[in-house]
Amino acid sequence: MSDNKKKDGFIVQAGILAVASIICRIIGLLYKSPLTAIIGDEGNGYYATAYTIYTIILLVSSYSIPSAIAKVLAQRLALKEYRNAQRIFKCAIVYVMVVGGVASLVLFIGAPFLVMGNSIPVLRIFAPTIFFYGLLGVLRGYFQAHRTMMQTSVSQILEQILNAAVSMGAAYTLMQAADASGKDTSIQAMYGAIGSALGTGSGVVIALLFMLAVYAMNRKTINRRVKYDRTENEESYKEIFKTITSVVTPFILGTCVYNLVTSLDQTIYMQFMVNFKEMSETAASTNYGVLAQKAVTISNIPIALASAMSSAIIPTIASAYAQGAMKQTKKKTAAAVKVTMLISIPASIGIGVLAKPLVLALFPQVEFLDLASRLLVGLSVTVIFYGLSTLTNAVLQGIGRVNTPVINAAIALGLQTAVLVPVMWFTDLGIYGVMIATMVYSFMMCVLNSISLRKHLDYKQEMDKTFARPLFSSMLMGLAAFGTYEGVSYLLEMLMSSAYFINLIALIIAVGVSVPIYFVLVIKLKAVKEADLKGLPKGYLFVKVAKKLRLL
Repeated sequence: MSDNKKKDGFIVQAGILAVASIICRIIGLLYKSPLTAIIGDEGNGYYATAYTIYTIILLVSSYSIPSAIAKVLAQRLALKEYRNAQRIFKCAIVYVMVVGGVASLVLFIGAPFLVMGNSIPVLRIFAPTIFFYGLLGVLRGYFQAHRTMMQTSVSQILEQILNAAVSMGAAYTLMQAADASGKDTSIQAMYGAIGSALGTGSGVVIALLFMLAVYAMNRKTINRRVKYDRTENEESYKEIFKTITSVVTPFILGTCVYNLVTSLDQTIYMQFMVNFKEMSETAASTNYGVLAQKAVTISNIPIALASAMSSAIIPTIASAYAQGAMKQTKKKTAAAVKVTMLISIPASIGIGVLAKPLVLALFPQVEFLDLASRLLVGLSVTVIFYGLSTLTNAVLQGIGRVNTPVINAAIALGLQTAVLVPVMWFTDLGIYGVMIATMVYSFMMCVLNSISLRKHLDYKQEMDKTFARPLFSSMLMGLAAFGTYEGVSYLLEMLMSSAYFINLIALIIAVGVSVPIYFVLVIKLKAVKEADLKGLPKGYLFVKVAKKLRLL
């Protein structure tokens, strides 16, 4: 293997994980539309309310386990301490079984105190999922520490496929049963949300079974490396549990505070709208469901790249930093940021320009089309901010500054709450207030993390080729996308009567035209080099095409 490939291996692995994540998001979008048709926006609201609380408990107990375990194991593997790495893996399993078990019980028993009305039984269905997710997280972290993302990628796709199948099947079956027994529409919507929650749990279980099978197939190799390990310093289980706790806790706190914004915003929004603005719980839940299950779902697709890059970069940064390779650490950080922005910036512009066509294509429920579209336009800017802040979080954690993202997230949370409360109290913006608060939070995380990186790593971000040129290229791409969509729509209206298919065809053509335009512009403006393109998912194909077109 060449030196260049070794240097950029983490980007290749991130590309594998990013492709899987994007596939998962696409599957999620494809099934969300028929699922919404089954359970309605009211059912979506009950699901979103319960899912938000489930996510918070999951964050506290299990969600950060893959990144934390990957960081600890990567440090041991870099020093070839295979026996200690295996002992850490075993201790991590015990840790998540205890913590996950307790968290599942808390969620089940405490559901009436955490959500209201019809969201209570939905939240209880989520409870066992937390226990299984913890075990899944340890296995994913184990393979990520070995710098191989293929296992995690396949497990994510399997998880999402079963999630989609079970969600739709269970939601439809339960709603039919509720209808047959004479339940009102709100109860039917609740049963639909329960079916969707069952899908989430089923996906986690199938992914866990897959990862266990992969681990079993690698058991002989793992045992052989442990057997021939000549490391003299064998860590005690007491030391390991102390290490796991010291590393996992800041990861958990950081991720928890980082995502607490969703739960806090939901609570503030619901309380203000129901108790002070005299909106019904059903209407408020429905509007929140439009934000969480439509606008946020679409805006989260490109953020998958940043999440994948973060998962890949933590063990790499931790390993390089542990060996004192500061120059290499900075270089890998710069490469990861650049690749992330090359996709996040055009994705943000594209989503903003084509917000309404995207919503119509994926969620053709006309009643809330305008609301979802306007919310998506506002959230499109957070694609850039969340992409960058997610990645810089991972870098700070990788260099051992695990408490810094926690502090930054807490400050950003305080600032966005200071914006949200008066907006909800003094204006009639309603759900748009939550959108504004999300924009403020994501922006502040970028600013604070950038300051922290400069302080702790002496890292200064290159601006021109990483931000300015991709942004200029993206704006031209956005103009092309908008013009193409409007032009094709105008022509198709003369030939077709179906508004849905006119929109879908025009959208596909607009995307098909605008993506190559961006591709050509970033190369011609020298925003990217051949090495940068190779870091993208299917990067070698991009390079091959660019050379054939004589762009490189």
